[in-house]
Parts: sequence; structure tokens; C-alpha cells
Amino acid sequence: MREFLKSVNRIVVKIGTSSLIHPSGKINFSGIDQLAFVLTDLRNQGKEIILVTSGAIGVGMDKLKIPERPQEIPVQQAVAAVGQLELMNIYNQRFLVYSQQTAQVLLTRDVVDFPQSRTNVINTLEQMISMGIIPVINENDTVAIDELEHTRKFGDNDELSAIVAQLMNADLLIMLSDIDGFYSDNPSKNKHAILYSTISTINQTLMEQAGGEGSRFGTGGMVSKLKAAQRVLAADSAMVLANGKPPRIIFDILDGVEVGTLFKGEQHE
Repeated sequence: MREFLKSVNRIVVKIGTSSLIHPSGKINFSGIDQLAFVLTDLRNQGKEIILVTSGAIGVGMDKLKIPERPQEIPVQQAVAAVGQLELMNIYNQRFLVYSQQTAQVLLTRDVVDFPQSRTNVINTLEQMISMGIIPVINENDTVAIDELEHTRKFGDNDELSAIVAQLMNADLLIMLSDIDGFYSDNPSKNKHAILYSTISTINQTLMEQAGGEGSRFGTGGMVSKLKAAQRVLAADSAMVLANGKPPRIIFDILDGVEVGTLFKGEQHE
């Protein structure tokens, strides 16, 4: 069923805030280091890797010693600006340990919605990949204003990662979260919840099973992951949702091991 995963070449990896930040609110350095190791090793194997990262606000909250996610948009954007700088410093440091060059790319929805700027984004990312660079993509939270100008905002990085996978014709989107995959119910509340191994069609029943919001440090929940999967399925591609603690699970995914939930396009039947 998952044999095709062994041969995928262009991979978008999305790492959620919950995999970058400990429940205490402190930065998960060991997780980030392991992510850098895994992605560099895949790059050394000849894979084409794009990283979509969350965590700017979570890292900013830690840096500024803010215990709860702020509600005011200007405060969120200020915290995100602080966190984005720190997050990229950490990524740069950890990837360079393995001699892997990275580059920061900040996007807003209007950039990918307009044909000329979309072409520029694709060309830039293609050039980075051809140079052996791993692009590290995040939403430009300091200018993406949700309430005031919704057209600029992706909503969360789950959707952003799916859009990047679509733009770049990726073979696979690996979405790393704090849950083992997609369940029929919340597994922390219902011990009889069933983990779906494979999902081919996303319907209203699945949307209702998805439940609510993500962690207090991030914005994503299961609904946003299903919406991302819808976009991937519509592009006849594939996505795996798995637990990003630890990031080494990426090796298992690409070995075809039955971990997480596979959302597969029809050509992967």
C-alpha cells in the first residue's frame, strides 16, 4: 500500500508548533536538532526538501516570557517578529552543524494568488532546490492581517504547506503534529477512538470528527489538516499526517512503514 513512498523525490515537510515547543512553553532544541539531521540526511540522499515551519509566535512568547498567546493582532505580530528571527537563528545554527544551507522564505496569500508573484516564488524555490538549499517557509505574520485584510492570510501553516506542495508539484506532504494521525474521535478523551491508516476521500463525517483548535502556542487543529489534505488530494498527490515527536519518524514514513494516516490520491491506489 505504501511502497510508492520509498520512491518519492520532492517532499514538503510541515512541522507544527507543538513539535517545536515543549508543553512548558520552552523551545524543543532536541526536536529541532533531530529535524535538521533528518532533513539534511534526506538531502544527502538526493531528495528535494522544502520545510514549512510554524512556531514564530510560540518561540516569541518564550523569548519575551509571555505565558499565554496574545489575542490582539498587533501584539501577535510583534511577538511573531521576535520569534521569527530567533527561530531562523536556531534553524540556521542546527542545519549548519550538518553542513546544510537553509534560506528563509516568508509568504502571504496575495503573493501566491497573483500570477507574476506566484511565478517568482516558484522560480526562487526551484533555484534554491537546484543549489542544494533547503527553503524554510513561514507565513509573514507581521504583515498578514486576518481581520483587516483576509486576502493576505493563509489562515495557518497547514494550509500554507499544502499550497506550497501544490505550487511546487511535490510528490508528498509530510505533516508533523502532536498526534499519531487522524482518529475517529479525540483519543485523549475516547480510548475507543480509531486511528485511520488511509483516507482517500474527505467528507462531512470526517470534518465533524476533526474537532476543534490546536495548542495554546499554535493555531492549527485537525480541521485545518483535513482542509490541507483536501487540497493535496485534489492535486492527485499524497500526504501523511504523523506525530512529529520525534522527527525521525520521517525515515519510517519514507520506508513505507504503516505510521500515521496516509491521505492518497487516486493514482496511488
